[in-house]
Amino acid sequence: MKKLLKGIAVAAAAALTIAALAGCGAKKDEAKTDAPAAEAPKTEKSDAIVFGTNAEFPPFEFISAKGGVIGEFDGIDMAIAKQIAEDCGKTAEINNMEFDSLLVALQNGQIDAVIAGMTVTDERKETVDFSTPYYTATQVMIVKSDSDIAKATDMADKNIAVIQGYTGEISVQGMGYSYQSFKKGTDAIMELVNGKADVVVIDKATAQKYVNDNENLKVVEDSEAFEKEEYAIAVAKGNTELLDKINSAIEKMLADGTVNELAAQYAVTAEE
Repeated sequence: MKKLLKGIAVAAAAALTIAALAGCGAKKDEAKTDAPAAEAPKTEKSDAIVFGTNAEFPPFEFISAKGGVIGEFDGIDMAIAKQIAEDCGKTAEINNMEFDSLLVALQNGQIDAVIAGMTVTDERKETVDFSTPYYTATQVMIVKSDSDIAKATDMADKNIAVIQGYTGEISVQGMGYSYQSFKKGTDAIMELVNGKADVVVIDKATAQKYVNDNENLKVVEDSEAFEKEEYAIAVAKGNTELLDKINSAIEKMLADGTVNELAAQYAVTAEE
């Protein structure tokens, strides 16, 4: 997939540093205006883990008018985030932003972790650390029911739509095809429904959700063209304490079947 800040003001009279993430959440800087400039700022432990996401990727993350597991946010990833926070004795908070901004927000300390159906790639591993993978996915093509697209090579002369920053865009780039990118999956699907696009390339679980919600669409798979990929949670480089906590929670949810149960549940109930 898939589908990358909270600036810390520097007091004029005191040089502050960004507090390192500790435990299961970020630490907040507390300026001490009467302290010498060389003194490190006091910090206090947060009672929440702030997860960054892009809530445009059902069934993994989406906004529900009926309310979700974390405020208005619902989906497989949101349920996983909530359980991770509970295992840490904390609450989960969600910062919803564009997918391409997520890793930048993580590196700059606006969020503690990214959970957004994010595929582990070598390029991303250069800047962040990933948790134990919790979901295996693949890319597929969504086309109209009467489309003649049967494999990836059939897209060569077609109008292709992808979602900006998602693995589908990377896949199409690798094939050397031209395409149009959208910030939201719903926008790409509307291009297809309205006849302005011939195919949308996106993750399989999300593709199935869109096909279920829109008439005259179907999913086309090509296992030779699209390799399997793994979703994981990203944390800032070197934040091993938070990463260990996240891994412990994920491994428990994988072992007891929680992740599989969530995938089955949200494949049916996810909504825009």
